[in-house]
Amino acid sequence: MVPNHPVTSDCDSQPTNEDSNYHERPDKPEEACGVFGIYAPDEDVAKLTYFGLYALQHRGQESAGIATFLGDTVHLYKDMGLVSQVFNESVLSELPGTIGVGHTRYSTTGSSRRVNAQPAVVDTRLGKLALAHNGNLVNTVKLRDELVKDSINLVTTTDSEMIAYAIAQEVGAGLDWLDGAIKAFHRCEGAFSLVVGTPVGIMGVRDPNGIRPLVIGTIGSNPVRYVLSSETCGLDIIGADYLRDVEPGEVVWITEAGLASYHWSKKPQRKLCVFEMIYFARPDSLMHNETLYSYRMRLGRRLAIESPVEADIVFGVPDSGIPAAIGYSQESGVKYAEGLIKNRYVGRTFIQPTQAMRESGIKMKLNPLKDVLVGKRVIIIDDSIVRGTTSRKLVKALRDAGAIEVHMRISSPPVTHPCFYGIDTDTQDQLIAARFSVEEIRKQLQVDSLAYLSWEGMLEETQEDTNSFCSACFTGDYPVAIPEQVKRTKLVLEKVTV
Repeated sequence: MVPNHPVTSDCDSQPTNEDSNYHERPDKPEEACGVFGIYAPDEDVAKLTYFGLYALQHRGQESAGIATFLGDTVHLYKDMGLVSQVFNESVLSELPGTIGVGHTRYSTTGSSRRVNAQPAVVDTRLGKLALAHNGNLVNTVKLRDELVKDSINLVTTTDSEMIAYAIAQEVGAGLDWLDGAIKAFHRCEGAFSLVVGTPVGIMGVRDPNGIRPLVIGTIGSNPVRYVLSSETCGLDIIGADYLRDVEPGEVVWITEAGLASYHWSKKPQRKLCVFEMIYFARPDSLMHNETLYSYRMRLGRRLAIESPVEADIVFGVPDSGIPAAIGYSQESGVKYAEGLIKNRYVGRTFIQPTQAMRESGIKMKLNPLKDVLVGKRVIIIDDSIVRGTTSRKLVKALRDAGAIEVHMRISSPPVTHPCFYGIDTDTQDQLIAARFSVEEIRKQLQVDSLAYLSWEGMLEETQEDTNSFCSACFTGDYPVAIPEQVKRTKLVLEKVTV
């Protein structure tokens, strides 16, 4: 039976202007999701999974869940809220097992419901499986139709549940866990980094383009035990050592026999989301054998070379703009300072400010340092602008605090196209750079100057093959074809360049 509501991804749904939080959301794409898995018969896997999810909290703050396997029995707990709100010692003590699968989820209006929290657990011929998904399928309509024809009753509105049932279908047809899963992956199009738990082992999987990250770690026991995580920060927190990335088009199958690798896609072509490097992933996470903090500092240096301006101080929008601001300062010689203080205890709140509070400029998250700013020509650096709504408020706050000039620099190119691969961006007509030139945006933000990092500079500073990244949100060149029915939901304007 097909659900009456539309299918959404595990972490990508459509915001509306009626959403009471809409105009308070950051001027940047919202996070992806975080997945975590562990095979460690001698360890407290529930607690280790909890701490792994805690380190991945930045990737999703709507819901969290953990499934553990003890033989053929699955123990599952998931709910809405932050990891620390969903779980406590009592809950974790009720999750015994040797295998753990965890998920922390981001969503917006329309799919922020407990039933959509992950992991997704389904029955198969060989027992239950638990699946945690980061990404977004683009062929959900076709896959849903295939499942419905097999009389599968979908109980959620996520594509993640579809992947789980696709595996169940193939296993039900007589295949074993590995072959059944691989056959199901061939039915999936789009972005998917998965952790799949079974009674006998755990899988880590990436789509043929490796759009979303997934890494493998080891726990130094005898025999060696393995950990899967969206980022290396999920390994660090539990003392696991980074082994390597799961490769695009690869599935790793971890059982009592150890780790086995299978390249299920014949034509993998790496297209890692470059926004993972610019903003999504934590700055202390490793990519390409360095922390992302180092890459983000290089973006700031390149920005200073491409778009210099005379000023007294430079600072970043906390926290994501700070590494680029430090790099800008080092390259330009403009003094680095802290111009904004972030309230680190402000998360998602159910208490909404009144319209009068909004209009008076309620400063829940960022507050200017007036004595640092007064009489100064300032450069403020951020990693991206999506709508421009909060950027305008920020510029006004800096001027009200006494800044005599405000120059804005962005350490990525203009975001002109929505993402279809698991990042929550607006429809194209809500993206300010899709509708206006840089000069028009400058006037709207009321800054003295505005400059973005070049597309070439962003990719060259990765110091990797520039063709190995997805940068569709800047160019409109999508590495996985988007079906017209899906494309129409977000891509409402002609292809544009700024």
